[in-house]
Amino acid sequence: MRKIAIPIVSTLAVVAIVAAVVSTTNGRAASAPPDTPAAVTPASDPTLPAPTVDAPALDDATIVAIFDAANTADIETGELAASRGASKEVRDFGAMLAVAHRQVREQGRELARKLEVTPTPPADDASAKTHAAAMERLGALEGAEFDRAFLAHEIAFHKGVIDAVTTTLLPAIGNAELRALVVKVAPAFEAHMLGAQNLERRLAAGASGR
Repeated sequence: MRKIAIPIVSTLAVVAIVAAVVSTTNGRAASAPPDTPAAVTPASDPTLPAPTVDAPALDDATIVAIFDAANTADIETGELAASRGASKEVRDFGAMLAVAHRQVREQGRELARKLEVTPTPPADDASAKTHAAAMERLGALEGAEFDRAFLAHEIAFHKGVIDAVTTTLLPAIGNAELRALVVKVAPAFEAHMLGAQNLERRLAAGASGR
């Protein structure tokens, strides 16, 4: 499959977006995972250029892996909310997310099998560790505090995925069918973000009215 060179900082940002808030701008990450070493110009001599690294290839196999991981992450957070949410609205929203992302994940896996693509996570993939930390934080919360934290997580998560798809993944996809699938499901990520925002406002308004 066709490979496109993507700056390494941007690639690592996409990995983190799977389970954390990361946005990319002009091929660079606005924020990077805690474990990601940043290229820094020495403060002692600001005229020195920042160190450079060779850009790895972000190919379709890697994109499939990122896409799969993003859906898996929200299946798990959705299932957590479905069982732990304090309000019925949050429980229902979590259940809906789990079902929707499971369907999208299966579409991606079916396409990967059809194209005979083996999902290949990027080198130094920290997304699983980041997602596990998010699940641990949410799992330690209860009641309305859980609901607020969950919805804030979902808003940030979906915004990060939307940013990654728009700025990094779509420009790098080589296969037309894979591109069509990502374009097809992108509005669902937008709808989930808006749904979380609306629910967050409703719950806040209800709490303030008590």
